[in-house]
Amino acid sequence: MILFLVNSCLLGVGLAMDAFSVSVAEGLHRPKMPNRDALTISGTFGLFQGIMPMAGWSVLALAEALFESLNKITPWISLILLCLIGSKMIFDGLRERKEGTEDHLKNCPSLSLKLLLVQAVATSIDALSVGFTLSEYSLIKAFSASMIIAFITFILCLIGIKAGKKLGNKLSWAAPILGGLILIFIGIEIFFGGM
Repeated sequence: MILFLVNSCLLGVGLAMDAFSVSVAEGLHRPKMPNRDALTISGTFGLFQGIMPMAGWSVLALAEALFESLNKITPWISLILLCLIGSKMIFDGLRERKEGTEDHLKNCPSLSLKLLLVQAVATSIDALSVGFTLSEYSLIKAFSASMIIAFITFILCLIGIKAGKKLGNKLSWAAPILGGLILIFIGIEIFFGGM
């Protein structure tokens, strides 16, 4: 039982790193982010990190061949989504700097559900394939592992947002650009890690 908990926690930390990095980028981009938004972002990332392994576990027997072929395109999906979001953040930051405004500091941009869901999917696609490795677990064990992964992701994302907000206040002129570069880097890292 202890080995199962340790393995699940380590798996959770490993899977949460992309979501953690995106959380730092969100905090950088929105240093005045309300706590409600930080909880929503962290909760959404945690939820997706918990759902994806269960989805992989659930459908393994039914769709093993389909997901095997999808594994080849998931790095591309993550790369494209995160590079698009990161590029937009960089463009917005450069535009604000050129215009002499720093809107992300004056008033916090609203949380976009569409953007949040895209980020959650992009950072949790790898957790889907982890569900395949849980196929030997019983339903209770697989569910428990998924909940541990979700909880660890939630906590690490809250920490990431807080760190990003602190840095965002100190690096206000470069925060959106830095956040965008982090997202692009994560997309590239996922892409090359999956190829």
